[in-house]
Amino acid sequence: MTLPVVHSLREQIREHIVEGIVSGRWKPGERIVERRIASELAVSQTPVREALRELEALRLIESVPNKGVRVRALSAADLEEIYPVRAGLEQMAAELAAPALAEDTSALEPHVAALYEADRLGDGEAQVRHTVGFHRELVRASGNSVLLHTWESLGIEVWTALSIRWLGTVQQSYAEEHEAVVRAFRERDPDVAALVKAHVLGCAPRA
Repeated sequence: MTLPVVHSLREQIREHIVEGIVSGRWKPGERIVERRIASELAVSQTPVREALRELEALRLIESVPNKGVRVRALSAADLEEIYPVRAGLEQMAAELAAPALAEDTSALEPHVAALYEADRLGDGEAQVRHTVGFHRELVRASGNSVLLHTWESLGIEVWTALSIRWLGTVQQSYAEEHEAVVRAFRERDPDVAALVKAHVLGCAPRA
């Protein structure tokens, strides 16, 4: 297998490993062999090692003495921890983004439309992709690059996917909740930041 030149090599390898974890190719507690991944993707072990370090920082994998690297056995409590942090960041982003989004929500609307289709089809992969895309655009609209970088460093897409696919935290309609957020921005709802915070916390898995 060879990788397309789209992102950096390290990012491509990281995405490959993440997809393997989310899809169940590597189960919780199972060893991930650096050399095997390098051979599979026809790359050297150095970028594989770098990608694994990043995933260890995200707490998706762990190094075990004399046993190498393995997928962490995550519980609902582990997955839940990220949501208060994310909610606080997105509440701040909503406050900063409110004036701009009151004038123009066009960056958010395609994700809402796509979520209606994903909900209709029961397409979990699309639900994850467009839920994360919506929230990334919301944070980006804050105009604060430090806030966006901090949000992205949390690995939101990975944790959202794991919450949905491992724990079955599926909402009845992703689209309707996100459309309500768009409407609150358009209508200049003074409580929009609190609404965004409550929306994020409402998506958290329950231990």
